[in-house]
Amino acid sequence: MEHRLVIVEFVNGILRKILGLFGKHIDPGIDVIPSHIILALIATLIIIIFFKLTVKNLSIFPGKMQNFLEMLYTAFRGMIDDAMGKEGRKFLPVIATMGIFIAVSNLMGLLPELGSPTANLNVTVGCAFFVFVYYHYQGIRKHGLLGYLKTFTGPIWWLAILFVPIEIISHFSRPLSLSIRLYGNIFGEDMVIIIIASLVPFIAPLPIMGLAVITSLLQAFIFVMLTTIYLAGAMESEH
Repeated sequence: MEHRLVIVEFVNGILRKILGLFGKHIDPGIDVIPSHIILALIATLIIIIFFKLTVKNLSIFPGKMQNFLEMLYTAFRGMIDDAMGKEGRKFLPVIATMGIFIAVSNLMGLLPELGSPTANLNVTVGCAFFVFVYYHYQGIRKHGLLGYLKTFTGPIWWLAILFVPIEIISHFSRPLSLSIRLYGNIFGEDMVIIIIASLVPFIAPLPIMGLAVITSLLQAFIFVMLTTIYLAGAMESEH
């Protein structure tokens, strides 16, 4: 994927020169900032600029872009309402931000001289770990620490010895599942596109790239949907 990461080399080149001014010389073969972090920051910057530009001219008579944003908002809100009801709408900013970031990160691999941050396991593990901490935090915040821990014991107290290990394994498997699924799909599709493009450039990769757009959006949807389900489970009064 090195030929697709020119911007990473450019950023690291600038940082090496800046550090050189302070007497700290970095080997050209060593990245000052890892590529996945630079790509994740680029994805974040794209999202910020896009929304800054699109929300400046909101109107009661929406144009195409405003219609798209309203459709996006309605989709996220509908998903949350189905899982948690209106009480869950307070989580919409977090869930929507996560979904948009993952979708943009997935699609970045289809752009020339860029790559998908989510094709790196560090990024997907970071997203999954955030979800893991966030839904547990919200569960503790609502039920209290002891009340939340009771949800791990099952409906009957004398079955706790069976339910607690199962619940612990289940919860710790969630970030593993989220991170590996997303990483595997995006890394795999990027590699397939690179291989096909190296064999038959220009025309042959186009159908695969079209399929990759669908896969990228689908993986973002799955990640967000599972996040919503985990949050709903943590917020339930009875398990």
